[in-house]
Amino acid sequence: MPEKSMIKTEKLCKSFSVGGVQQHIIKNLDLDIYEGDFTVIMGSSGAGKSTLLYALSGMDRASLGRILFCDKDITHFTSDQLAIFRRRHCGFVFQQIHLIETMSVMDNVLSAGMLTGQNKKRLVQNAKQLFEQVGIHETLWRKFPNQLSGGEAQRAGIVRALINSPDMVFADEPTGALNSASSDAVLNVLTQVNRSGQSIVMVTHDMKSARRGNRIIYLKDGSICGECDLGSYVSGDRERHEKLQDFLHRMGW
Repeated sequence: MPEKSMIKTEKLCKSFSVGGVQQHIIKNLDLDIYEGDFTVIMGSSGAGKSTLLYALSGMDRASLGRILFCDKDITHFTSDQLAIFRRRHCGFVFQQIHLIETMSVMDNVLSAGMLTGQNKKRLVQNAKQLFEQVGIHETLWRKFPNQLSGGEAQRAGIVRALINSPDMVFADEPTGALNSASSDAVLNVLTQVNRSGQSIVMVTHDMKSARRGNRIIYLKDGSICGECDLGSYVSGDRERHEKLQDFLHRMGW
């Protein structure tokens, strides 16, 4: 059975004007993102990784081309239409966690869910289950973000990303500001939710993080330079590590 494409780009372009000069960041890019995949976008600094992520999620507008997301052409959505679409279909995990410091961790999550008009009782129950799933103990639910470790706060951020049952979770360098132990904990959670069926697109420059994906897309100068199929993640798989290392070497990483 063929894979189902959740996001499809057609001749996608993104340009910025810098000092009156057009900088072409994404160039005529055709790409399919498939349901259930853990897709990783890699490339050197300035390759267009985050720009592509923001365009795919509707956080930024393409300059040319089309983006089909869940069979909807979001390219010409108004700002309000995009905001509503993102709330219903997208979850976001960033390097900077962006939890609201004056709200408890639980209230941060509930506020994201309330934006979509969910029943509060059902929302609270769902939040509790997600907190347990990512290993955030009940004693932390009412604490404020600055009372959590970096890894705990990022896992809480993942709960916030999942609370509306999104079709796709977008992660932009989610372990970039974490130490090794916290990074592993966050990657374990992302792997776990992907195995439960959650589709993920993650931008990273870190090989350890990239190994968690089953599909690696390498960008160079705004175009896809190559792809690598790693299959399902298995901890300690030396062959997987070597396959990714060889691929990245061939890409000039």
